[in-house]
Amino acid sequence: MKLVIVESPSKIKTIERYLSDEYKVLASYGHIVDLSTRGSKNLGINLKTFEGDYILDKGRKNVADTLKKAKDQSSEVYLATDPDREGEAIAYHIAKLLELDLDKTKRLEFHEITRDGITNALAAPRKLNEDLFNSQEARRMLDRIVGFELSKLLNQKINVPSAGRVQSAVLKLITDKEQEIEAFVPEEYWTLKIDTKYDDTLFSVNFNKSYAGDKTITNEAMKNDIISKLAPQIVVTEAKTEIRHISPKPPFTTSTLQQEASSKYKYSASRTSRIIQKLYEGVTINGIETGIVTYIRTDSTRLAPSFVANASQLIVKEYGSEYLGRSQARGKASQNVQDAHEAIRPTNLKFTPDSIKNSLTREEYNLYSLIYARALASLMVGSKEEVTRYTFNSSGTIFNATSTVLLFPGFRKVYGTNEESKEEKLPKMHIGSELPILDVVSEQKFTEPPARYTEGRLIKTMEELGIGRPSTYAPTIDILQKRKYVSSLKGSLKPTELGFRQVDALNEFFPLVVSSDYTATMENELDKIANGEGDKVEFLSDFYSDFSVKIDNARKGMKKLPPEKVGRNCEKCGSELVYRDGPYGRFIGCSNFPKCKYTEFIVEYTGKNCPKCNAPLTYRYDSRNRKYIRCSNYQDCDYSASIRRSKYKK
Repeated sequence: MKLVIVESPSKIKTIERYLSDEYKVLASYGHIVDLSTRGSKNLGINLKTFEGDYILDKGRKNVADTLKKAKDQSSEVYLATDPDREGEAIAYHIAKLLELDLDKTKRLEFHEITRDGITNALAAPRKLNEDLFNSQEARRMLDRIVGFELSKLLNQKINVPSAGRVQSAVLKLITDKEQEIEAFVPEEYWTLKIDTKYDDTLFSVNFNKSYAGDKTITNEAMKNDIISKLAPQIVVTEAKTEIRHISPKPPFTTSTLQQEASSKYKYSASRTSRIIQKLYEGVTINGIETGIVTYIRTDSTRLAPSFVANASQLIVKEYGSEYLGRSQARGKASQNVQDAHEAIRPTNLKFTPDSIKNSLTREEYNLYSLIYARALASLMVGSKEEVTRYTFNSSGTIFNATSTVLLFPGFRKVYGTNEESKEEKLPKMHIGSELPILDVVSEQKFTEPPARYTEGRLIKTMEELGIGRPSTYAPTIDILQKRKYVSSLKGSLKPTELGFRQVDALNEFFPLVVSSDYTATMENELDKIANGEGDKVEFLSDFYSDFSVKIDNARKGMKKLPPEKVGRNCEKCGSELVYRDGPYGRFIGCSNFPKCKYTEFIVEYTGKNCPKCNAPLTYRYDSRNRKYIRCSNYQDCDYSASIRRSKYKK
């Protein structure tokens, strides 16, 4: 028997379909080991040699025993974890657990779960990449040190339950934006447009500049003055026509797909990640499990030559050779792009979105349609528009209007429904033509404060600043919300008082931790380790020697925030009760902690009564921070109900 070990059990069925009976596929269920909480400062890390003390992850003993037994019965072992740093670390730890020869262990790397993807990987296995493992281990140790040390300090001093290397830098982006909004002073302005016509075509022209040279109308008196001086007509003074070429966007990366899904469907980053993970791991099409998109954690816009060739043939066949682009579309190279994987694309062009629609849920269909169309469109020619910009004059006041005519759709044949189109065709007008003023429309407005981050805009900013990597965007935003550092208001992220409290403290004592530049620099150093250009021990040693000094200074200098009193005493020991903040939100605890560990939930009522006993229903949170409903009379009534999002039907 030959053993293939993957990360996720959901891949087993799909992969087994492409292998002969001599292969057995098992899953590690993610990381099988993790750093312990033993040793210096409970970090599980030797702070001199930076060697990790690893133990079996919680609940992984049965998995480990199963893998060991299967290994003993196998002639060969293939490690087929995900093709990224996390996957390499999981493979490395599995090899150590199973006592495999690290120099001879066969590592399978595939970027799509299809027959070709699996068979090609089996035909060319590689060795474990120690540089990738070192990079992941350095990241894990870095996050453990920062997370444990800062969280303990902030919890003791200012009642903030946790902090993290990437999440705190992202939280500062959100609090900085909120401070911009709070400091914003709105200013009055007026819009002004004229309704007119030419050859029986009605249209509007917009204010550009007053007779006095002002480009902004700042008050009503100014608006009235401009209107009073207008002639009964406007005159065409200029008409400039140009041909505008619009290039297609490159195929999706993790970040751009999360942004598009947020913009178009209002999907959260974590929701998008869950959906495309399923598309990658496999869906059932005509009774067969197959992955229909390539690996989904990527920052590359590169496409495989075989896909480019197949897609080019399809474009010529379906749309004509004039629609085929000359070369593969790619985004601008960036120092943060790793380019280790392809862009996210369909694995089989025969699986058009409409042909497999019945095999997908609605949300799977939505995202697959975007991925399919974007990949195909990126290989097509750009669209062509004729743009004519008209200038009009009435008693010295200038107005503008733009006419846009689509001459050739290009890539919009495929991705047109997903692109904003502002086409407005106006009649051809000659310079000197006089047009009547049919109506003058004005409106008072005020400048708007900067918009809060949506998840999509925040991910774009994280990518631009080099904070985190594709695999960390969604989890970072998710944890900020779960820890109650930010809340989502109509899709926008607003920091809470707890979030401001954390950033204020870190800004004073650990400014580099919340610095976007510093966080990006750390990511680049980790990239160097992954590329064999950096040393893990030297990197961690340099970081910790400076960080430990700052921790000691903060312990001495950071003032302890007194907890907010509830106004009654503990029923267990008689001490005052206080409000505390934990990983799962606010709760009531005893001020005599840790001697007294009495706690209470803060009751949040639903506004409805229990169907069993008629007592008020309350919201509660389970150990995974999932909100559910429970009867307030829970000592005598066992009623509870889950809160689930409505599922899309197939």
